[in-house]
Formats: sequence, structure tokens, C-alpha cells
Amino acid sequence: MRPLLGISSVIDRCNNLIGRITMWLVLVTVLISAGNAIMRKGFNIGSNAFLEIQWYIFAAVFMLGAGYVMLKNAHVRIDFISSRLSKRTNAWIDAAGIAVFTIPLSVIMIDLGWPLFARAWVSGEVSHNAGGLVRWPVLLLVPLGFGLLIMQAFSELIKRIAFLSGVINEPFSHDDHRSDEELMAEDLSSRADPAASRA
Repeated sequence: MRPLLGISSVIDRCNNLIGRITMWLVLVTVLISAGNAIMRKGFNIGSNAFLEIQWYIFAAVFMLGAGYVMLKNAHVRIDFISSRLSKRTNAWIDAAGIAVFTIPLSVIMIDLGWPLFARAWVSGEVSHNAGGLVRWPVLLLVPLGFGLLIMQAFSELIKRIAFLSGVINEPFSHDDHRSDEELMAEDLSSRADPAASRA
């Protein structure tokens, strides 16, 4: 199990780095968008390339950040239910969800997305808009993003199995950055069930 946890740690560091880079892409998108709006409204100068690069960068933030979101356990979950369950039960649910849904979906999306990228790469496909950009970079984001997600899914599955096997004490490897709502729900839950607070 320890070698697998080592692989998991490498994947976590990779997605953590990519996630932090993607955060800066949000600022880049805002700056490009503001500059584009100023040029259009103030000087009547516009460019479809600048419009499309905004969409490309937004797509990069969304696709490349998926693995980082999973690493930070910030993906959508029903906190009202999960906060009432034990760590072991949540770990079982996570492991089943990763194995049955996340990994197969990622494989399907990579399988569907790669041919689209390959065709655009070979043909040199360009946007239909005048002055638009080549299409292959944005199409590459689909298999690349789901590739990062499937890597993180394997990492999370390793951690859940290690936790359920008693190898590690915590099923998550990230710092505890719970929202105020999550902290309040845990506090209320522990007050309602004194046994839970001692666990």
C-alpha cells in the first residue's frame, strides 16, 4: 500500500501545481476581457481572436482545474447528508463513486475527445469567425482535463482504500479548509449526538 500512497502523493503534487497555475488564468481572462471591452467601446476596435482566447482560457480553467477540485474535496456533494455520516461510510461512498462513475466517465470522455483534437490538429482547423483562432488547443483541453481528473480519481481511490484498511488515519490529504457552513453543520451534529463528538 505504501508504494501506491507514494504514487498518490506525486499525483497530488502535480494537480496541486496545475490548480495553482489555473487560478492565475482567471486573472488573465479578466484582464483580456476588460482590455477587449475598452478597445471595443472606447476605440471601436475589436478582434474575434481576443474574444475566443477568453473562451479558451475559461475552458482551460474549467477543464484543468477539475483534478485540483477533487484533490481539495471541493466538488459537489450533499453536505447535509455526508456531514451526518461517519468517515468510514463517506470513504466507502467516495470509493464506490470514484470506481463506478468518475473513472469510467473520464475514460469515455478521453476516448471521445482525443479524435476531435487529432482531426483538428491534422487538418489545421480554424474557427469559422473572421480572425478566429486555431481549434486544436481548446479541443486538447478535453482529453487533457479528463486525464488529470482520472489521475486524481486514482489518487483519491488509493487514499480511501488506505484509510479503510487502517493504513492512514485520514481519507483526505489536503489541509482542512472547510467552509463556515460545514463547520456549523459539524458543530450542530456533534451537539445533537454527543457520541459523534467523542469519535
